[in-house]
Amino acid sequence: MQNPLSFEFFIASRYLIRRRKGLFAFVTTTIAVAGITLGVAALIITLAVMSGFHNEIQKRILSVQTHIIAGSKETAGLTLNNYTTVSSRIEKIKDVCATSPFVYGQIILRKESSTSGAIIKGIVYNKEKEVSDIQKYISLGDWKNLDDQGIVLGKVLAKNLKANLGDRIVLISPQELNVSFGSIPRMKVLTVTGIFDSGMYEYDANLAYVSIASAQDAFAMKNNITAIGVKIRNINNTPTATKEIQNVLGDKFWLQTWQTMNKNLFSALKLEKIMMFIILTLIVLVASFNIISNLLLFAIEKIRDIGVLSALGATKKNIYRIFMFEGLFMGGLGITLGTLIGCTISFLVNKYKLIKLPPDVYYLDSVPLQLFFSDIVIIVLSAALIVFFSTIYPAKKASNTDPLEAIRYG
Repeated sequence: MQNPLSFEFFIASRYLIRRRKGLFAFVTTTIAVAGITLGVAALIITLAVMSGFHNEIQKRILSVQTHIIAGSKETAGLTLNNYTTVSSRIEKIKDVCATSPFVYGQIILRKESSTSGAIIKGIVYNKEKEVSDIQKYISLGDWKNLDDQGIVLGKVLAKNLKANLGDRIVLISPQELNVSFGSIPRMKVLTVTGIFDSGMYEYDANLAYVSIASAQDAFAMKNNITAIGVKIRNINNTPTATKEIQNVLGDKFWLQTWQTMNKNLFSALKLEKIMMFIILTLIVLVASFNIISNLLLFAIEKIRDIGVLSALGATKKNIYRIFMFEGLFMGGLGITLGTLIGCTISFLVNKYKLIKLPPDVYYLDSVPLQLFFSDIVIIVLSAALIVFFSTIYPAKKASNTDPLEAIRYG
């Protein structure tokens, strides 16, 4: 027995191929399809941009920041002496792969007449490279030259100070040094041994690396350290790993994760993505009204055909499905074209970095786009649902046409 849907599908496809005569019919159909195409393409490109921003910023933050930071609540704090004991306890946890001690604080850097506030991070390089990707971002010099007399500056910070490799920089600490005639700020002269470029303006403009001994001296910390950086094997397991570390170290230690340290930034990006999806979905919704009007006009034009089909035995359900398929064909064509155009543009813009950005405003120097299959599926399904519901009314209207009246006045 022949599938009745094949008859309805055949009629609908014939109507789509041999569309109504005249320029007006062609224009209305084109606008209906183009509206869906534009909406779907805009959604895909926008969500690709938002996902790209989120993932690129996350990647660059984690190239400088560690996944988890552990510090002591006690007044005595952590020292390099007890660091080994604490880190060995942390590294026994399955999800943890490395730890590194560091000293962190605000200072002033001066080179001749140029002065800039900055944050210095005192590190043990051989340990730090195990918990972050800083070795990838050195643009001039070498991390291996970071000794007690050296300093590695961010690219923008070096530019602000007019500093190059080999230049001498004065580090001025907020900690005071007592001398015979009173107290003066602690100062230390360091040589620029490297310049790094993380691609994140916030880090490149404000961060400098020194040896852990230099930072301890600048902040009068003796043998103390600020905290321990912890790298885990899978960042998706951050909450679980944090709980395990807290259980091992106890209540005398505080913990911060990369998620809590950047909570406001990533929350804003997530909210933006949701809002952009909602706003741009309205484009598809508006375009669906073109499908409704197109099908209503089509039903008026084909009213005689509806009467003939009904006289030949076609039921209301058959007529309903013919017009439903007609609308779905237009919507499906728009969704397909929009998906192809959106994915192609996203791929090309990302690969060739076609859109440049001011890094001091957007953190990045070009627009990153990243397509996720789940995002594409959500967009396609959302558009398909809108198209489906937009075809119901005109299809219902066409199916309720009186066959005799249709033949008489068609």
